[in-house]
Amino acid sequence: MKSLDGVTAAVDHGGSLGRARALFPHAPLPFVDLSTGINPHSYPLFDLPATALSRLPEAARARELAEVAASAYGAPSAANVAAAPGTQILLPRVASLVSPGKALVLGPTYAEHRRAAAIAGHAAAEVDDFEALAAADLAVVVNPNNPDGRVVERERLLRLAAKLRAGGGLLVVDEAFMDVGPRSESLAGDVDQGGIVVLRSFGKFFGLAGLRLGFALADALTVERLEAQFGPWAVAGPALEYGIRALADTGWQAGMRRRLAEDAARLDTLFGRFGVPVAGGTSLFRYIRLADAAGLFSVLGQRGILLRHFADRPDVLRAGLPGADEEWRRLESALAGWASGRDDDAKGETIQ
Repeated sequence: MKSLDGVTAAVDHGGSLGRARALFPHAPLPFVDLSTGINPHSYPLFDLPATALSRLPEAARARELAEVAASAYGAPSAANVAAAPGTQILLPRVASLVSPGKALVLGPTYAEHRRAAAIAGHAAAEVDDFEALAAADLAVVVNPNNPDGRVVERERLLRLAAKLRAGGGLLVVDEAFMDVGPRSESLAGDVDQGGIVVLRSFGKFFGLAGLRLGFALADALTVERLEAQFGPWAVAGPALEYGIRALADTGWQAGMRRRLAEDAARLDTLFGRFGVPVAGGTSLFRYIRLADAAGLFSVLGQRGILLRHFADRPDVLRAGLPGADEEWRRLESALAGWASGRDDDAKGETIQ
């Protein structure tokens, strides 16, 4: 792979069924893909107006999306919202808001933040000490964190932002999973202070990742700088329509948060039955630490159940939520097979 200051230019992520088929060519299809943190219960599909596809998006519709997003996320106003075709495209642009310097990412976490900072010209590194972030020109915190679900308190983040702002630095808080996190810890309402950019993902919570819609929340001048880079029609017509309707649907959101919490508890119970310890996560994904994580990943993969594994953390797995009842049954059967194999191995060691 090509390298950018020691940071790989391409990172493996969950959700690649092509890669899964290469790893497990004899697995039964379809795969039960638990390798992402995307909601398996997507927002209801609806008929789009023909103009969403046949015409360029209207500026008035984009403003409406910004207004609805500001209300949904708790930003001060629509002037504090920059909409984009997914948060991924925002990462290097946000990192470029400050001149190249030292970028520190609180890890271990989503690898794209470090890579995006390197693309923007920063000397980028991950650190495991929150206090170390104060020495950065660009500091990044994923909150709740992916993959372990760690939450950093809002007051700690605000103190860090003040230190960075005093030196011309920037704090980026990726709140991709805050829809199912403790929303009282969100910095969305604080972005007018300056020196703070909050990223919000639409596709994960609403289960519409293929729509490609995300937001940067910041002070109005920073939003203007970002939007100038995007130019007109940054968000496609279909994404505008789904974003406006779904973000305004507070009833669906409240019901879905309850459903996801119940599903996460059900998943913890299922894993626990077969000796798989859940060490954290959010209600969209569970974080597993297990000495035989590689074995569990392999056995489940051979049975068509795809988890997220991490090459640099061999004892860690992340598991998303099954959707349909058949997916739950297949996961239960695969876990039973793995547990049975471990029991057989243990018996063999005892006999020897």
